[in-house]
Amino acid sequence: MEFNEVIKARWSVRSFSDKKVEQDKLLRILETAKTAPTAKNMQPVRIICAQSDKALADFKRISPCTYGAPLIFAVCSDENKCWVSSDGESRGEMDASIYATHIMLAAANEGLGSCWVCMFDRNELVRRFELPENIVPRCLVVVGYPSEDAQPSDRHFDRLPLSETVRYV
Repeated sequence: MEFNEVIKARWSVRSFSDKKVEQDKLLRILETAKTAPTAKNMQPVRIICAQSDKALADFKRISPCTYGAPLIFAVCSDENKCWVSSDGESRGEMDASIYATHIMLAAANEGLGSCWVCMFDRNELVRRFELPENIVPRCLVVVGYPSEDAQPSDRHFDRLPLSETVRYV
């Protein structure tokens, strides 16, 4: 797909078929995602890639918003690797957000649907996957083939005009 078509075609899928994502597509998504820029190119993003039945079942306990996806990325930041600004702010969440966006767009380019998920039990994710203290879960991205009845939310198409969101100086 042409880049602008990919962006405009992507919407938050909240109902997935049970068809597994092919390994070659998964690897292309990850290869694309790793090109995401990070602060000072520190590359602190760490991914948990869940596709086994056990891991997917664990994620269903961690979040009510997995929507039956056959592939789940937990996007985390390694706080020992993040750039920290002079005011003491870690840029880990920002770096992870950019990475997650790359995952969603790469998935769309592969003909897959995705949804960014912020509603999950971080402590339970840390416990179930035995994450060290420096690995901080930032979001989940659920990915797969949309179910036949999946539709974008009505709100997906509701966008403010540029005149309300942009200030030219």
